[in-house]
Amino acid sequence: MITYHSTRGSKKSLTFKDIILSGVADDGGLYLPQSITVENLKYLTQEDLRYEDFVKTIFIALDRDASVYVEDLDIYPGFTSPEPVLKKIATDKYVMELFHGPTKSFKDYALQPLGAIADKRLEELGERGLVIVATSGDTGSAAIEAVKRSNNIDIVVLHPFEKISEYQRRQMTEVIEDNVLNIAIKGTYDDCQKIAKSLLQKDTFNKRVVSLNSINWLRVMGQTAYYVWLSQQFTSPINIAIPSGNFGNAYSAWFGRNNGLSINEIFCASNSNDVLTRFITTGMLEPKNTVKTIAPSMDIQIPSSLERLIYDLIGPTKIFYEELEKNRKASLETPLYKRLISVFTSSSYSDEDIFEELKNFYKIYGSIIDPHTATALASSVQFSSKLPTVGVATASPEKFEDVINQVIPEFTSKSSLNKEEYLILENEVGLIEDAINQYF
Repeated sequence: MITYHSTRGSKKSLTFKDIILSGVADDGGLYLPQSITVENLKYLTQEDLRYEDFVKTIFIALDRDASVYVEDLDIYPGFTSPEPVLKKIATDKYVMELFHGPTKSFKDYALQPLGAIADKRLEELGERGLVIVATSGDTGSAAIEAVKRSNNIDIVVLHPFEKISEYQRRQMTEVIEDNVLNIAIKGTYDDCQKIAKSLLQKDTFNKRVVSLNSINWLRVMGQTAYYVWLSQQFTSPINIAIPSGNFGNAYSAWFGRNNGLSINEIFCASNSNDVLTRFITTGMLEPKNTVKTIAPSMDIQIPSSLERLIYDLIGPTKIFYEELEKNRKASLETPLYKRLISVFTSSSYSDEDIFEELKNFYKIYGSIIDPHTATALASSVQFSSKLPTVGVATASPEKFEDVINQVIPEFTSKSSLNKEEYLILENEVGLIEDAINQYF
């Protein structure tokens, strides 16, 4: 049996059925499997399976105990067809589109299965769950979509007030259901994430508190599945370029690579909130103040999922994160930093850079991409090896019409305006806790 342990060294271990509803570990760390016996994910499935069945085989391969929860479950209820779309745009240059789900972002690929599995687990326990999610733009709507029809789950989504696109906000706030509460926090995404982590460790809601953020290990499982699929589309190793905010998507590619996928190098693109770029280029994690950009899902200075990568590099992360908390910065030792840069590269892009990339991509390829994807498909992205490169398209352009039509005036998307419902609250845990208890 595979068990799961904290990145910070807690002796407590969980099983798969425990991990389904888990958030932060009791010592503040994130959960990771104690051991994975998969020798090579790339060769797990040779059959011509539907993508949904393919993903189920990945879940079961990563933990046999997952079979009880996924075998007879519809894990992609919101999709017409969940298979990713791979497009060749030039010689050895491809785009993997992950925005054809119900909320038009890559978050649907992991949150649809996680929502369905969490609902089944709560039904099994006879308990009602309270999902608490922080979002920088796309996770919130995908999480709401995944659970809004559940009879076992209430959901609270925290987003930074006036720091996401109107389309992203409306995707959440126009969902008016008894089990859905949206709260705009007067602060940054990092503030929302800090509040969510605090609430996930409280026991004051008379419900099972559940995380659907990327700190939940099942998110990694769901995202690893499309990298398994992607690697099977090529006969050679590939390089991958990913727009990265909270680092969950990039970590999933790293995890797949460590378990046999033919992924050579991983490029992580940042916007002006360049904490990941600075970490990858110097080995020092040093969050600064978050600034608002035209790629809001990357407006993050404390990428939670990075902790799993740091654990893979150094082992238990307790001392590293204590140093970060005390000094507002922490560094990798040189040998470990060399291992990091043997796989990862990174660059950051200002708003002006992103506008230029949007315009150039349209001019060269005749296609429109969103501001986040533009960073991964930027003309400046380079790898040390001459292998096929796949840029990951994480969101539909229509979510960012107000940005794109500043440089491509002819671009418009069709969207209707409906009634919204959400609270606007100060950045205080107690206020949010009281609001949740009053609403549900």
